[in-house]
Amino acid sequence: LRRKMKDSVTEEHLYLGFSHQYRDSIFPLHTSISLFLLSYCDCKLFKIFLVPTDENVDDHSVTKNLSGDLEVHLISRCQLPVVVQSCCLPAVVVKDGKFCRAGLSVVLRHIIQKTYEADPSRKDVLELLGFKKTCLKACAEVSQWTRLCEISIPLAVEGFLTASPEHCQTIPPDILQLERKLGEPVRVHNDDKIRRQKLQQQKADAKAAVPVLGKEATEEGKAVQMHEPSLPGLELSIAFSKLLAQEVSDAVSREAPHIRRTKTSDLPLLDHVFAEGLYFTLADIVLLPCIHQFLVCSKNRGKSLVNLPLISSWYRRVQEVPGVKKAAGKCNMELLQLPELMSAPGEQLQEVSSVPDELEEENEASHFIGGPRPTMTKLMENGIVAEFSPHPCPNWTLDWTNLPSAVSPGEGK
Repeated sequence: LRRKMKDSVTEEHLYLGFSHQYRDSIFPLHTSISLFLLSYCDCKLFKIFLVPTDENVDDHSVTKNLSGDLEVHLISRCQLPVVVQSCCLPAVVVKDGKFCRAGLSVVLRHIIQKTYEADPSRKDVLELLGFKKTCLKACAEVSQWTRLCEISIPLAVEGFLTASPEHCQTIPPDILQLERKLGEPVRVHNDDKIRRQKLQQQKADAKAAVPVLGKEATEEGKAVQMHEPSLPGLELSIAFSKLLAQEVSDAVSREAPHIRRTKTSDLPLLDHVFAEGLYFTLADIVLLPCIHQFLVCSKNRGKSLVNLPLISSWYRRVQEVPGVKKAAGKCNMELLQLPELMSAPGEQLQEVSSVPDELEEENEASHFIGGPRPTMTKLMENGIVAEFSPHPCPNWTLDWTNLPSAVSPGEGK
């Protein structure tokens, strides 16, 4: 049945760049990411071509460490279809060569969609696109998150791996930014409901802990609990229930009356389980090969990961996702078994939180370059002519330095 479905889908060619191999990864990292997703999806719908930057690369040396069930061909840059030659790889081209999709996020989202089209039972693959299927859909020029996953972190890791030991003593700013992102509160579409469930769970846990502490230690115990880092217990159960297609138990989902009456502002915040929040998405697939290489290199250089407790926890958690270890095995990725790390001290957290401010200043300094508005084009195509008039107060100016960066038209460059 699967073969019949595969035959009914038009064959497409996937072109991936190749500069070199380093340990268990192929570079650029965009290529390793693409191959990892293909292995995770068990997708064989594409004819895969590697495009070496060095024309003298030996065919056998390139393909010997690739997954055994992925057939890969080498092709020189000059042999590429004309439509691909002016594109940044990775790129996907329909067999007739007249239509091309280029860019990492676009290609990865297309692989997921083609996998699901060929086999609609693979809903686990479709879930990688997240709520409303928008994961990494916004381009890097608009979305800071897409830019971080698609461009900044792969480039930062590649630079870290090639730097000399004396030039890689500090953690790359983009890795620190990811650490900070993983520490931010999570927002999801059913945010209020899950936060009420978390409040109910916290109250139940606190009530169960009181008898153990004893009457004389109750106040002291409360003080200790306030300083303990909250673990994503409910978040973890919800995330893995979705991964395993299980329903969350009724005991967790029922709300007590006093929980329902609690104001939204008083509800506990949700913790990150995966990169984008509670659910395993394409963003985790993109980040795993990059962070894996960074951690392996850090370990080999004897660097401590105490500054990155959230990234380390995320790395361990991703390994528990069904199919991740199998895909890593196909790609010859020997995933590390990291020890539990305590939360970073205050000084280290300040170092992490200082990075985004520098990036925001850089964004504020960049100039916004406008262009024709797509909305105006749509109006004109439908016979609606927009009339323009002079601004009634042309002398008005806005002090952008005193406004939040998110309202600036230049946000995201």
